[in-house]
Amino acid sequence: MIGRGFRPINQGMRRPSLIESGLILSSTVGFVSNQPPAYDSPHAGDARHTPRGKPMDALWNLVGIANDILWHDFVLYALLAVGVLFTFWSRFCQYRALTHGVSVVRGKYDHQSDPGAINHFQALSAALSATVGLGNIGGVALAISLGGPGAVFWMWVVGVLGMAIKTTEVSLSMLYRHTEDPENPHGGPMWVAKQGFAELGFGGVGKVIGGIFCVTLLASTVTGGAMFQAWNTADVTEFYFGIPSILTGIIMALIVGAVIIGGIKRIGATAGRIVPFMCLAYLLAALYVILTRITDVPEVFRLIFSSAFSPTEASGAFLGGAFGYAFYSGMKRALFSSEAGQGSSPIAHSAAKTDEPVREGVVAGLEPFIDTIVVCTLTAMVILLSGVWNRGAEATFSESPAVVQSEEGWALEVVAPPPRTKGEWVAGEKVFVILEAAENADTENKLHKLEGVIAEKGSGLEITWSPIESDVEPKLHEAGLYATYTGATLTARAFDEIQDGLGKWLVTMAAWLFALSTMISWSYYGEQGVVYLFGERAVLPYKGIFCLLVVVTCVGFIKTDQQLDMLTTLGTGVMLFANVPIMLIFGRTAMTAYHRYMGKLKSGEMVAHEAPPIQDVVEGHDHDPKS
Repeated sequence: MIGRGFRPINQGMRRPSLIESGLILSSTVGFVSNQPPAYDSPHAGDARHTPRGKPMDALWNLVGIANDILWHDFVLYALLAVGVLFTFWSRFCQYRALTHGVSVVRGKYDHQSDPGAINHFQALSAALSATVGLGNIGGVALAISLGGPGAVFWMWVVGVLGMAIKTTEVSLSMLYRHTEDPENPHGGPMWVAKQGFAELGFGGVGKVIGGIFCVTLLASTVTGGAMFQAWNTADVTEFYFGIPSILTGIIMALIVGAVIIGGIKRIGATAGRIVPFMCLAYLLAALYVILTRITDVPEVFRLIFSSAFSPTEASGAFLGGAFGYAFYSGMKRALFSSEAGQGSSPIAHSAAKTDEPVREGVVAGLEPFIDTIVVCTLTAMVILLSGVWNRGAEATFSESPAVVQSEEGWALEVVAPPPRTKGEWVAGEKVFVILEAAENADTENKLHKLEGVIAEKGSGLEITWSPIESDVEPKLHEAGLYATYTGATLTARAFDEIQDGLGKWLVTMAAWLFALSTMISWSYYGEQGVVYLFGERAVLPYKGIFCLLVVVTCVGFIKTDQQLDMLTTLGTGVMLFANVPIMLIFGRTAMTAYHRYMGKLKSGEMVAHEAPPIQDVVEGHDHDPKS
């Protein structure tokens, strides 16, 4: 957490393991590492941790500057405004998603004669497999650790508004999708741009905008959809179980290849099985934690609502949170977790079987509800009930280390770590102490974290610190030494607080299931970009390259988590800049179709039939009353 007049010095460090660094994984493209990336804080541009003095520094700094622009506060506020706009324009389509959308997913409006490749349930599952994931687990943890409990309230607000964004962007893609081959439809923002601008007499402009979107889509697919998922899953598996990363990469590539070679029907069928299972497993684990602390639940909700509109005081590992930062943290995490406005999930929904475009748009409105309101809330409850977000120190210095100054800035003297209250310190483990220094704009107090790493020294251990720059001489706030738990590791620690070992197994299982489902869905997104740019003939080579990248990544192709983070966030940011204007330009088309559809629904023109057996819905064998 970086404040004005106080920033870390860039330092080259060895690549830490996922658990050592506190790296979180995400089903969305982009993730959060042990240090907040460029878009995690209004001041995070002062805290970039790329190594100095290397030839690639200029390139990474350029990418970082681009990310600072793409993920400026204005982008978040603009997305929020778009959600408000379409919420009122649609007359609160969120209600329709939770009522009519559920009926559609249940199969009450499915007909085998409708164009499309997969049913509504499978389309929703395919889209959710790319959004619901470890971003929900680690992203929520980061929002709370930075902004406090109040961030959860603002996640709820954005989740509700995201339902309107998803309904609109998916409705547009369904209106402009290609169904010449009913078994293999194509859709997405690129086709909306191409055909929509052609109708306005600007066909050339539409083709270019569609092409730009596809380029950014492929960049995000390669980095966030393939390399990021494989890199982190291999890392956590090797850390916990000692399985070589290359073996993990080969296994994942084989599984993903077997699914995506079969096309969207096999992708939809696989997602329809994996997504419910992984959500159910996480749901049960979270409910177990909640039930063990059920008497504390009312107090947690009180804390969420009270902290949403007032500053949260510092306590233990939590530095404190200003109202504005709680708002910022919660809003940002919810938007990125649900991918609302990014334009990716409309590609999956465009494969749905339906002759009513808006019908699938209403189904898509369920995504942010499941992703943010349900899964993110469960994570938040686990973290807040366990108390790990404002935990006490793991050790206490008998004599406080001296604050020293060098050319690189302020730090503490190199000392041996004090005895840990539970367990032993391990070389490579990240720690921090709390300092008092210049004003921290994010917390509205003078508290800051000084990061350190446990290192081997002879037969013992010592702490090496990352120097900071401060306008005033820092002083140690307290003698406590804290272990660094960021993102998914904080959530895992929360589970372990309730049941020892639960976090370890849950995080590992989630890493595999979420990564596999994400790679499968994002491979299809990239495939549709390839079809738009190069045609069907390029699909098979693309699938081979996608699987190859999974293996290559696990060999060590990516050197640092920060590098991959910067690349993935760059691709995602450009996608937003391409997709949101498309939504606004053609928003009237989407809303006209939406209200026409709702008029038909109210008049009784569309009659629901008896829902087919749930197994048939999951497997895509829906009952067809016409037959």
